[in-house]
Amino acid sequence: MKVFVTGGTGFVGSEVVNQLTEAGHQVVALVHHTSPETFPDAGVVKIHFGDVMVPEDLSYGMRDCDAVVHLVGIIRAFPGQGITFDRLHVEATKNVLNAAKKNGIKKYLHMSANGARPDSDIDYQKTKWRAEQMVRESGCEWTIFRPTVIFGAGGEFIEMLGNLVRKAPIIPVVGDGQYRLQPVAAEEVARTFVKALKKTDVVHEIYHLGGAESYSYDRILDLIGEALGKDNLHKVHQPPALVKPIVNQLENFEKFPITSDQLAMLLEGNECDQKPWANAFDIKPISFAEGCKNIFSETS
Repeated sequence: MKVFVTGGTGFVGSEVVNQLTEAGHQVVALVHHTSPETFPDAGVVKIHFGDVMVPEDLSYGMRDCDAVVHLVGIIRAFPGQGITFDRLHVEATKNVLNAAKKNGIKKYLHMSANGARPDSDIDYQKTKWRAEQMVRESGCEWTIFRPTVIFGAGGEFIEMLGNLVRKAPIIPVVGDGQYRLQPVAAEEVARTFVKALKKTDVVHEIYHLGGAESYSYDRILDLIGEALGKDNLHKVHQPPALVKPIVNQLENFEKFPITSDQLAMLLEGNECDQKPWANAFDIKPISFAEGCKNIFSETS
């Protein structure tokens, strides 16, 4: 198949593109004009320079394609730069769907997020839901994927926590550290998108993607410490009531590591029932414990 991919230069997107080409698909990857990212073997990937916010760019790039994989999304907004959840989640999805319709493309695979819901107080989750609604009403042969926290070599989640564990003598933890996460491997997320292209029994379905096991945040830190050969991490738990005002004051500084929305999502946890997804796509999810051990053994 000839597949148009948005977000293909990102952490998950690059893995999706690699697996698509390995499976014999032709890939047309939308790449922003200002992007410094390149593909390892651009010879097998047709790069289409454009912008998800420019409908003409999308429509032109999708010519003769058989399917669309829409991965574009942000975890943090910078309104002063025009980078907002409304624009990059909702408007971008609308543009991609319209371009697919204009080109007669029916097969559409959509990256959403675990926790997407209409009644959330978190903009990230609300806009993910609104984008999903447009997909569901599009008339396409759609499938929506809602992964939990995605981890893998080079990914922001494991890189950030790995650097913290390596360098900080004391690990700050907001709250009691018992909120739970169920990270899913990037390779398995990508494999799912590739398999979904040819599966007719997953059309008009929504799948939650999660790892084999769920862990408390404290245990996530311990697992990274063990993988790095640092046992008995010294954690200092801070009451959320003390941390939230600080985050509110500093979140607009780009180098500050967390926003109020991100903190709220962390504290509410991120778990799912991964069995329907694993069964439908014949995936055997690895655990974060196994995955981070492999990642740090390869990079150390």
